[in-house]
Amino acid sequence: MRVRSPAVAGTFYPADPDLLVADVERCLNAAENAPDERQARVAHQTRSAKALIVPHAGYIYSGPVAGTAYAPLRLRRGEIERVVLLGPSHHVPFRGLAVPSVEAFLTPLGAVALDRSVLAGLRDFSQVCVLDVAHEFEHSLEVQLPFLQRILDTFSLVPLVVGNASPEEVAEILEKLWGGPEMLLVISSDLSHYLDYAAAQQLDRETARHIEALRYEALGEDTACGRVPVRGLLLAARRRGLSVVTLDLRNSGDTAGPRDRVVGYGSFAFR
Repeated sequence: MRVRSPAVAGTFYPADPDLLVADVERCLNAAENAPDERQARVAHQTRSAKALIVPHAGYIYSGPVAGTAYAPLRLRRGEIERVVLLGPSHHVPFRGLAVPSVEAFLTPLGAVALDRSVLAGLRDFSQVCVLDVAHEFEHSLEVQLPFLQRILDTFSLVPLVVGNASPEEVAEILEKLWGGPEMLLVISSDLSHYLDYAAAQQLDRETARHIEALRYEALGEDTACGRVPVRGLLLAARRRGLSVVTLDLRNSGDTAGPRDRVVGYGSFAFR
C-alpha cells in the first residue's frame, strides 16, 4: 500500500503514540471542562456542524483552540464516515487544488485510508491536479489527523492541498463533495501572523466578523494563511444558507508564547 508518512511528527506534535494521545486528550478535555455555559454553547453549535475551520500550528500553541472545535464531535462518533480536509500549501506553489496518489496517510496513531473513488472523481475538474509533492511536507492537513483519529470511528479521508485558486473553483469542489450528515468538511487555517498581541486580537476579531457574515470578499492576505480554502467555504456556505458561529478565538500569546509576535487561531462551526 502506498502511503504518505508523517512529516511533522516530533515537531508540531509528539511522535510517540502515547504522548500524542495524551496531548490530544488534554486539548479535548480542556474544552469539555470549560465553564458549563460556554461548554454547552459550543457543544450545541458543533454537534450539528457541517463544516469547521480549525487551526494547524504546533499543538502547544493551537491545540486548545482545535480542541474546542473537535471535542463535541465525540457525540457524532459512528455518524461521520468521511472527512473532506482542505488546507493551504505552505511549501509548494501551484495552481488549483492538489490530490495525492497514495492510498493512506500515516500518523503515529495508525493509517487513515483515503477515499480513492471520491478522489478519482475529482480529476474530472480542471482545477484539480494530482501532486504528491504538495502533500509530502504539508503540515496543515497532517496536524488535524490525530484529533480526527481520537474522536471518530473508522473514517475515510479526502485530502486536498489548495494552491492558487478562486473562491468559485474551491466552492465547486466543495459542492461536489457536500454529501449528507456522514460527511464532515474541515478547513485548516490559522489567522493573523506575527503581529503584537493587541494588533492580532483586533485583526482576528475583524476576520471572525467577516467569517460569521460569510463575507469571503473581505478576507485579505493578512487575515489567514488558509484564506483561499476559507473563501471557497464561505461562498459555498452562502449559497447553501449556512450560518456560522465563532467557537474560540485566541492566539499564541494566550496559549504558550510571548506576546510581542503572535499567531492568531480561531475555530468556527458552520450549521
